[in-house]
Amino acid sequence: MTHWPSTRARLVHKALIKIGWTLVSQRGSHQKLRRSGFPDYTWAFHDREEIGPKMLARIAKHTGLTPKDL
Repeated sequence: MTHWPSTRARLVHKALIKIGWTLVSQRGSHQKLRRSGFPDYTWAFHDREEIGPKMLARIAKHTGLTPKDL
């Protein structure tokens, strides 16, 4: 069982920026984010899109995001 809530993409993106991810480049709606100690991560969600618990867990695995960061 996961402890991630469903959340809007805009809030998840803000949380990633808050924990140290920075925008490196953008092509259309795909943003390349970078953080020291992690491989680059491509963010391709629209702001109002709802992200479910499974996808949030996948994002967290690659970015170091925790439920407390939201």
